[in-house]
Amino acid sequence: MDKSWSASSSSAVTPATASVTSGYKMYTGDGSTQDGWPSEPDFKSFDELWDANEPVMSTSCALFDQANDSPDEINDLKSAIEHVSQSAHVDPRFAFAIMMQESKGCVRVWSTSHSHTNPGLFQSHKGSGSCNTGSASGVQNPCPASEIRQMVSDGVEGTDSGDGLEQLLEEEGGNFFKAARRYNSGSIDPSGDLSKGVATHCYASDVANRLIGTLTGEASACTLDD
Repeated sequence: MDKSWSASSSSAVTPATASVTSGYKMYTGDGSTQDGWPSEPDFKSFDELWDANEPVMSTSCALFDQANDSPDEINDLKSAIEHVSQSAHVDPRFAFAIMMQESKGCVRVWSTSHSHTNPGLFQSHKGSGSCNTGSASGVQNPCPASEIRQMVSDGVEGTDSGDGLEQLLEEEGGNFFKAARRYNSGSIDPSGDLSKGVATHCYASDVANRLIGTLTGEASACTLDD
């Protein structure tokens, strides 16, 4: 979902066998390989992405003036992403990339609220999972494994009020980048260009770079929202 504080906010893509490195590539167009977007063989493995982003997750809650994730919370988060993604038939790498885009993996991330609330690790559509409901008494430390799993479920499997990654992928024929754009903005620009329309223009490009390992904790080099 779109957040003002989001992390989003001709060169070859990095091969999947290489280590995770910097070298952001800005993607525009319809999310297809014909428009230059990466394909699944270009994505890093889940473990490569996790290892590259774990240092970010371990310090990300400082962004929200909260206690940082503990090793146990990070382990619970990894387990939740793996299990919920498997149940929903969603690539865990995609789920992980969306989560990092939304919250950088802070289990005590605050909820945002525009037309509706967006709580938890995935800033889901009126989800029930959260370890920070906005008041001092609403912050859970440690964040229980059950709450972490609920936050992941809200984002991946959806809520009673809004689609998750599972539904969006199905509707978009499995295209990760179209699904990502809709998760952020709810719609795709009539032109089909994922860098146009409402909300965060860099969102789908950032997710693509997260999947190929060229964006972790640093500020995005994308200029589409400038």
